[in-house]
Amino acid sequence: MFTRADLHKALGIVYSAMPSTPQYAWPLLAEETQCECWVKHENHTPIGAFKVRGGLVHMRLRKERGETNGVITATRGNHGQSIPFAARREGIPATVVVPKGNSTEKNAAMRALGCTLIEAGEDFDEAREIAMRIAGEKDLDMVASFHPELVVGVATYAHELFTTAGDLDAVYVPIGLGSGICGVISMRDLLGLKTKVIGVVAERANAYRLSYDAKRAVPTNSALSFADGMAVRVPHPDAVAMINRGAERIVEVGEDEIADAPTPCASSTAPLTMSPKVRVLPLSLRW
Repeated sequence: MFTRADLHKALGIVYSAMPSTPQYAWPLLAEETQCECWVKHENHTPIGAFKVRGGLVHMRLRKERGETNGVITATRGNHGQSIPFAARREGIPATVVVPKGNSTEKNAAMRALGCTLIEAGEDFDEAREIAMRIAGEKDLDMVASFHPELVVGVATYAHELFTTAGDLDAVYVPIGLGSGICGVISMRDLLGLKTKVIGVVAERANAYRLSYDAKRAVPTNSALSFADGMAVRVPHPDAVAMINRGAERIVEVGEDEIADAPTPCASSTAPLTMSPKVRVLPLSLRW
């Protein structure tokens, strides 16, 4: 999906706004998983999520192309913080559409970044359809949650992980719309590594597991998951194609497992969740 030149440019853009984030091998997770277990701490970015990397790259490239008339996007929160954070740096107005009943904390965080926030639709996919309609009505550029420039941006965290943690056997990556796992797959392939990439979905938002099994994009009727950042019911065909080519498998995790997952160390205050199967932030294993 991108070249080494694309990656080097993305790294420069990202590091102009933030430092690299740490990755640690946590002893308690090693006990739980019975293998060396690394956690990539993307909660240490300016918005507390890896998505900011993609927003920084996409907004900078938009400005370089002269596309500065204003953008609109749809989100449950992290992508919706990424775009206004990056758009404000480039002087581009941003509007974000979130579904009704969205997290009040995430909504407040997005407003604090200077965007116009609109609450509409029953879930992410309805909010996305509304955002596309508003884009046409107000002459705004629609920023999808999956785009090649977003992927190369978020792939910078995979570059940091692979170049720091060494020869990893497996990396588990949660799937929302797919930019994170596609960034990891692309970076693994670019670096010529043999690391297995395993996608993780919530049982009530399992469109990408169904799509992996069917070898085509398979939407679902609902995505009412506790893990709201993964609550997508209409998978992106390009993401499905890349995941189906490059992922080892997709695992599905129960809602109770997600809610009850322990943290990686007893004294940690980082917002990490973990079970023997899965974690919310990228988890890397060596056995």
